[in-house]
Order: sequence, then C-alpha cells, then structure tokens
Amino acid sequence: MSEARDTNLIQVEHLKKYFPITAGFLKSKTLRAVDDVSFYIKPGETLGLVGESGCGKTTVGRVLLHLYPPSGGRIVFDGNEINSNESIRKMRQKASIVFQDPYSSLNPRMTVEDIIAEPLDVHDLAKTKQERAVRVRELLDAVELPHEHAGRYIHEFSGGQRQRIGIARALAVNPKFIVCDEPVSALDVSIQAQIINMFEDLQSEFGLTYLFIAHDLSVVKHISNRIMVMYLGRVVETAPSGELYSSPMHPYTKSLLSAVPIVDPRQERARTRIVLEGDVPSPIDLPGGCNFRTRCRYATERCAIESPALVDKNEGHQVACWNLT
Repeated sequence: MSEARDTNLIQVEHLKKYFPITAGFLKSKTLRAVDDVSFYIKPGETLGLVGESGCGKTTVGRVLLHLYPPSGGRIVFDGNEINSNESIRKMRQKASIVFQDPYSSLNPRMTVEDIIAEPLDVHDLAKTKQERAVRVRELLDAVELPHEHAGRYIHEFSGGQRQRIGIARALAVNPKFIVCDEPVSALDVSIQAQIINMFEDLQSEFGLTYLFIAHDLSVVKHISNRIMVMYLGRVVETAPSGELYSSPMHPYTKSLLSAVPIVDPRQERARTRIVLEGDVPSPIDLPGGCNFRTRCRYATERCAIESPALVDKNEGHQVACWNLT
C-alpha cells in the first residue's frame, strides 16, 4: 500500500474475522473467513473484489461496516479510525450497503416508501413527514422508478426493480461509500448491465466510492478501477483493472480469467482453459503455508512452510506467490 494514507477514503490494515464453529460435543474450531487482509480505496474509486464462493469477500464488506465485528486489524474511514460505537454510528451516516438478494433483503411488510426512508428515520435525517416524502421521491427519481411505486409492496416488483429499491435505500443517507455485495448475481443477464450502468451513473452524479464484490471477473471488468482477488480468506493479487486482465500473475487469477466467456467463437475455441487440480481445502482446516498450494501446479516445499505476503511487481500490481518473488 504505497498510497499516502490521507488520500484514501478507506484504509484497512491486517483485517481479520474468525468465526467459532462447533465441531462435536464440547469441541470447536475456528473458521478464518478473513485472514490478514490489507487494502485501500481512494475517493471516487471503485475497488472490485472477486473470488470463488466462500473466499471471504462478503465478510470483508460486512466487517468494513461493522455488521460483523472484526477479530483483529484496523479500519480507517475518512480519516477516522473505526474503533468505538460512536465512530461506527458516524461512519454509517456516510456508508451503506446494497445486498446480494433483492428478495430477502427487503421487508415484505413495509411499503417502498418506508423501506427507502428507514435510514432517514434511524439517523433522524428528515424532520417532517413532508420532508421525508420529498426525499423518497428524489431517491425514486435517482433509480428511475415512478413516484407512485412508493405506496406499493415488494411482492409487486421484479428482481431488477427490487434491486433499484435497495439501491435507493442505500442512497438515502447521502453516502460517500457503498459496499455493493454481489448486487447483480441474483438478476437476469439482461438486467445486470442496466444495474451496473446505473451504479456508474450514480457514482458520477454523487461522487460515490464503491467496494464492488462479485464472483465473476467479467462483471467487475468495466466498473472497477482496481481489482483485488481473494482465495480462502487472503488476498492473492491486486492490480489496476486493465492490467489484471491483460497481465495476470497469480496462478489462481489466471485460472479465473480463463473461465470468463469470450464472445468471439474462434477466440473461445483457440484459448486454453486453465483447470485447477485438487480439492478446495476446508476453511476450518486450512493447509499450512500458502492456502492455494493444494491446487497449484507450481507449488514447492517453501509454499507448504510459509504463507507469501503481497509483493509489489509493477506500480500498483501486487502478488502473493513465492514463485514470482
């Protein structure tokens, strides 16, 4: 992390999140969902966070907002360390989240107006009912939904419309930062592009900063300035978006990129698919050394002994791999 700290909206240092797991009668183990993760996000930037299901990327987003308390590490938001109830409260007035599932993340017993206005009520941002209603209409305009939708219930909407309502709710506090937790993965492909374009338009209009979480590298390709790749709780590669796609370095990143479909059928037939060998280790019984070594064709004895740290290869391009040092 070579960027000056005072230029970053988000600064995360050695973040950890461990969950205790029951493993039988009077026995427990530890699931290391996030294990020593460090990164930064500059104002107005989109950091893409990608990896397979279960790698810990959603946990990173939720720990950032203290929806899960961190097990260790340091989080700095807008120059202030988040380490007390008061600092968490202030951060949540300027940071919000868009959840993955637009069906389960919205209360079916509440009207659209009440769902969108809930953050206004929690943080006392609307002094009168009229001010509240006006703000809800502004937010519906921002996500391109008609004002008459305010009195309806969630079961009356499609998945794409529900996600727009979730985005409007996230915008209610006029945030600086939004965690986008796989916001298009539950939507039809035809709707995904519309929602991603909306995120870009909102970022331009309101000066937003995003952590954009996805399991599909093709989803984050155009919206992200930089991309961070996770595997079993650890970051294995970080690079500017264009460089990651053109010059991936880590074997895991190369495998993920080889699975991204190519529109041109001739190029699709000509390329070589990199298929990972071996099984994914259990997150509660990780191998020693590098977490990826059990699936890596280049693994050596050193990989089994010590976990590699992120090392700068090019400007802004970091990789955690002993075979690239």
